[in-house]
Amino acid sequence: MEGYGYFISEIFSRLTNQYPQHEFIFLFDRPYHESFVFATNVIPVVVTPKARHALSFRWWYDVKVPLALKKYKADVFVSPDGFCSLTTKVPQVLVVHDLAFLHYPQFIPKPHLFYYKRYTPRYLRKANIVATVSEFSKHDIIKQYNTKSEKVINVSSAARDIFQPIEWHEKELMKDKYADGCEYFVFVGGIHPRKNLLNLLKAFSLFKVRQHTSIKLVIIGRMAWHYKDMLEKLETYKFRKEIKLTGYLKETEVVKVVAGAYALIFPSFFEGFGVPPLEAMKCRVPVIAANTSSLPEVCGDAALYANPADPADIAEQLKMIFKSEQLRGELQSKGDEQVKKFSWNNSASLMWSAIEAAVSK
Repeated sequence: MEGYGYFISEIFSRLTNQYPQHEFIFLFDRPYHESFVFATNVIPVVVTPKARHALSFRWWYDVKVPLALKKYKADVFVSPDGFCSLTTKVPQVLVVHDLAFLHYPQFIPKPHLFYYKRYTPRYLRKANIVATVSEFSKHDIIKQYNTKSEKVINVSSAARDIFQPIEWHEKELMKDKYADGCEYFVFVGGIHPRKNLLNLLKAFSLFKVRQHTSIKLVIIGRMAWHYKDMLEKLETYKFRKEIKLTGYLKETEVVKVVAGAYALIFPSFFEGFGVPPLEAMKCRVPVIAANTSSLPEVCGDAALYANPADPADIAEQLKMIFKSEQLRGELQSKGDEQVKKFSWNNSASLMWSAIEAAVSK
């Protein structure tokens, strides 16, 4: 799983257990793992075909989903992937994490971009309640689509409980396994243009030239889309041996790699929430984040910030955090307080309020 999947799992594992008097019908578009059936009041249903391209999106949401909702006499439909049904009369909660496709259309595959631009305004009008994950995204939805403010609820996101600090010897194991025994910066996220890895590589190069240190850069994440340009440039990169691409890792391993890092770097151009910085703070790892979109809201005063379009600025923040143990300690202490502002229990409670609001309408 990645961002959307973890959001769904954290929210609905709580709701299904907190409200045993209600039935939850989970609609899957493919065979599912039993671990996603969180409680005995969950009815798992596979609705084919797989919804993975524009035509199948329409068929799945506007034909197959309404049939399933009717069959199981659903009182409300929660759609956590940014799409909803335009044909059902069942009240709907639409979850929209962000509007990245409007702000950075060049980073979205063209078939998906066309679909998002054409149907997102229709979905926002159709939904009874729109749930999102930050005040930034809430105001963006209201502004971009003239959506009534009372219709949009910020349910927020949070760091998973599995993220915790690790012992010194475990940190040494992570250095040996992923960074040739050296300290390392870490990035976590899918490999695609919006995550801004090209500028991160440029910034790391400037940092290495100026600091003459053995510190590495570890990049955790699957190859998502439009990633070939980054891989091609990496082949010609002077410090390519200092960059470690792990690919997709198991959740338990991601925790250890993040917790063992010198700092987490998150220079993304645009985020609806941005969970990795918060998860790093939960591991007492300092954070450098982009000064854009929702990230200042999520990280507060517990991070250093850089202009994601300016590699020199990112490099300067790398230098600051590398040269000052006092600064690292201050960020760790502030991070301890920042993560307390977000919890999955609170997010689940807010999502239930959104569901109740949709039904009441």
